[in-house]
Amino acid sequence: MTERLDAFMARANAAYYATRDPYADFTTAPEISQAFGEALGLWAAVVWRMMGAPAPVILAEAGPGRGTLMVDALRAIGRIAPTFRAALRLHLVETSPRLRALQAGCLPGAIWHDRIEQLPAGPLLLLANEFLDALPVRQFVRRGAGWTERYVAAARFVELPAAAPDLPAAEGEVVEVGEAARAVAAMLGERLAATGGAALFVDYGPELRAPGDSLQALRGRVAADPLLAEGEADLTAHVDFSAVAAAARAVGAVSQGPVPQGVFLARLGLPQRIDALARDKPPARAAALLNGARRLTEPHAMGRLFKALALCHPALPALPGFAE
Repeated sequence: MTERLDAFMARANAAYYATRDPYADFTTAPEISQAFGEALGLWAAVVWRMMGAPAPVILAEAGPGRGTLMVDALRAIGRIAPTFRAALRLHLVETSPRLRALQAGCLPGAIWHDRIEQLPAGPLLLLANEFLDALPVRQFVRRGAGWTERYVAAARFVELPAAAPDLPAAEGEVVEVGEAARAVAAMLGERLAATGGAALFVDYGPELRAPGDSLQALRGRVAADPLLAEGEADLTAHVDFSAVAAAARAVGAVSQGPVPQGVFLARLGLPQRIDALARDKPPARAAALLNGARRLTEPHAMGRLFKALALCHPALPALPGFAE
């Protein structure tokens, strides 16, 4: 069977998340530090105020994993912004029955959906950490005056002639196109422009689109061949933030960022929160908290590769973390 790369990636990831524990293969920011989820929860609370404090309001997370981020977010919201906590209605976008069961154990009262499009109407605040990178991508290769597209057959790439993407590239260069991520951004942009709210994406990739093959697989916390580990590894690709932002702007929304994760979290006060958490802890625990914060914010770790991008209603001013 020969299938286009994006179809292969979608099918492999659906099987992977339905049958395996992804946290045996990778660790995300909410699992590194509770302060990450707390910071995003309070970001949502401030943006809710900027929206005029609509009640009720939908607080949603796309790809909530074990529920760790939202547990931390709701704890901070309940402590600092109780009126927002009372107004919000929690919705989760998750297709994996295995992960839904984990989320149900720690987030009682949540309502689940398979797709972002299924979220109910109304003002929306959406959080999405490492969600876009798992969406399928297409890959094109420049060959002479034309292009080919990568397909998968028998665990290897084959190239078939294709219409040229509207992108510059040198001979033999690979160009990735994330149609699924652009579609999500366009759908959200249209909704946010019409009914209000904001979506925050934290993910990894360059600030500007760069040619190249960024498809990767992780299995057992080490790199694997993405074509040989079908359904047994997490397949991801770098997010094209410029394309995501452009898709939302084309339908009337506003984009803010991308901002490096380290800068974004520093502006939200994560270092100060970590200092407060570590202050009265035993030395080993304090050191672990500080090390986690450094991992999230320092440029050589996650602080530069990961970015924050917001999509929002045009009437909203600069959102927390995006104002210099």
